[in-house]
Parts: sequence; C-alpha cells; structure tokens
Amino acid sequence: MGDTTVVWLKNSNQYLVVEALVADLLEELQAGIKTTTLAQKLTKITEAPLTETTEFITELETLLNSSSTRTDEALTHDIPKQFDNTVFYQINDLVLKVDFESEYELALIHPKFAHLEITPPKEVHHSYQVFSSDSHLFFYRNQQSVGSWTKKNSHYFQGKFSMKLIEDTHQFPENEWMGIFHASAVSNGKESILFLGDSGNGKSTSLALLQAHGFQCLADDFVPILAKNHQVYSFPSAISIKRNSVPVLRSLYPTLENKAEFHFPKVNKIVRYLPPNNDNYKQNRPCHTLVFIKYTPDELCKLTAITKQEALQQLVPDSWLCPEKSNAQEFLNWFEKLSCYQLHYSNNEQMIAKVQKLFNHDL
Repeated sequence: MGDTTVVWLKNSNQYLVVEALVADLLEELQAGIKTTTLAQKLTKITEAPLTETTEFITELETLLNSSSTRTDEALTHDIPKQFDNTVFYQINDLVLKVDFESEYELALIHPKFAHLEITPPKEVHHSYQVFSSDSHLFFYRNQQSVGSWTKKNSHYFQGKFSMKLIEDTHQFPENEWMGIFHASAVSNGKESILFLGDSGNGKSTSLALLQAHGFQCLADDFVPILAKNHQVYSFPSAISIKRNSVPVLRSLYPTLENKAEFHFPKVNKIVRYLPPNNDNYKQNRPCHTLVFIKYTPDELCKLTAITKQEALQQLVPDSWLCPEKSNAQEFLNWFEKLSCYQLHYSNNEQMIAKVQKLFNHDL
C-alpha cells in the first residue's frame, strides 16, 4: 500500500502495516537468518548503533514468534436434565431449538433474535444447549460441546453462538469464513456497503434510516464475509438502537417507542431492538465499499476518500479474521480492491442521498 507493506503474522493472527525495510527483515527472520547478521545489515543501512539495531531485530523476532491468547476453554460438563427456557427460532426454512438453563443465559442471546421466535414446530433441524456452572458458560450444539467460557468473557460466547448460527444458516464451516466485521451492512439488492466506526458513531441508526428509505439490512454488528467469493452474507439479528436514537426513528418506526430496553453496563449501552426488513436470510451480496461513519451534530455532510492504511488500521482491531493462511490472503485480496471513505454528517436526508450516490457509483 504505497510505501508500506501489510504483513500477516500466523502465530498471533496479527496484521501489521510496516515500512518495506521492516517487512524484508521479518521475511529474513522467518527464513532463519541470524539476529546478529540482520542487526549488522540494518546498521549499514541506517547508520544506527549496533546495540540499537540488535534490540530492534530482537523485538521483531519476539513479535514474529508471539502467539495469540485463547479466550475459550476446553472444559466440558454434563448437560442439565432441565432447562427453564426453551425457544424455537426460524431462519427461512431452518428451525433451531435453543435451551437456556436460566434467565441469565436467555438474556445473553434472545433479545437480538426475538423476532425469529416461533411456536413449537413439528420438525427441528438443530438443537443448542446453553447453561452455566462454576462461573463458566457452556455451549452445546446437538449434544456436542462447542466451547466454554468464563462469565466475564460472555461476549466471546455470544460471538461463538452467532458463528454457529451462521454456519447452520449458510452451510459453511467456520474455517471457510474470511472474517466477521463489527459493522452494519446495507444493500440495494445488487451489492452492499459496510458502515464502520466506534460504538455511538451512528452505524445502526444510519442502517435503520436507510432501511426505512428502501434499502435492505443484510446484517448489523456481526457481518460475515465468505473467503471463497468475498460476499457479505445475511445475519438474522435485529438492529440495535440506542436510547438517544429513538426520537430520530420514532416517526419511521412507531412500534420502537414501546419496545423493551436492554442495559449493557460493561459497555455503557442501553438499546432497543428493531427487526430487519429482510425476508431472505440466506442471501449474499458483493461489497466493494467501506464507509467509516460518524454522526456529528451541526456538521455538514461530507464524504471523503481515505487511504487504505487508515482504513486497515480502523478495520482490523474490531474484526474477527480467520487465522488460516489462505483466508488471510483472501482478506488482503478483498481489501486491496475496496474503496474506502469517511462520512461525517448531521443531516439524515443528506446522508441518505450520499449513500444513494455511492450505490449508483455517482460521486
């Protein structure tokens, strides 16, 4: 990317944006060239003292060999004989039965998927079991262990639950997904655009506004992209609407006024859930555009192109990217072809018009 190089580190599944010289040094370390040899080479190139170049090469070697930290645990537990809550979800023609041991486990999952709930059907395709014991959460699928997590890491469990939902909906295993992106995906029926940004910047609110003006919600907060075709696939969760966005959306979604609120103290959020206008959760669309969006009161609507380096540095930290070499390569191939923008806005109509122009390739 210009004068920089993107490096993927297999052991830690990290993506680094570095100068070309640093990329070359990492490659030579990977090939087994000695630290002392590379330090001497770097001293000749930069004229820095040998002590400093040796320390730098040693740091690169440590980085190269560092490993990712596991967040799930290999604990197993007998499945309880009784569950307080059993819910059936229908995603197109797929029916899931989910057993929650208590209200605690139910609250972690159900609010986002309540719009999928159906009365007990005659046929169930898969069954999930969720329960707790000794400060751990356990997740089973069809009576087989998926994983266990400490309750303080319940967000990792929620991510794994959503991943299993994607696997069962679209019939692709986890290792075939390029990544899951913390974004909102909106479609015009032919292609999609990803809206990204820190929590509170307006991703979900913008998605709800666009949905009310004829666009389609493909996914909110949890956007899956398949490695083999780089397509954004539908995810059936509801759109999360923060309390301060309700007045903006009230006239477009009158039922939002009386929907239950859910509190998430860890991330300081109070949200309501708005069902997506999606009648086909198996659909997928190509994505060629990333928009880093930010609602700023009293600011003129402004869409500006940003560099790939800026985009990558914002995109990767909030994403789950598959830790396999072929998928990492597919991610970089996809990213290389993207158009990346920053959108600041305060006027909803102007924002919608800008997005329409993006879809029309009319900028």
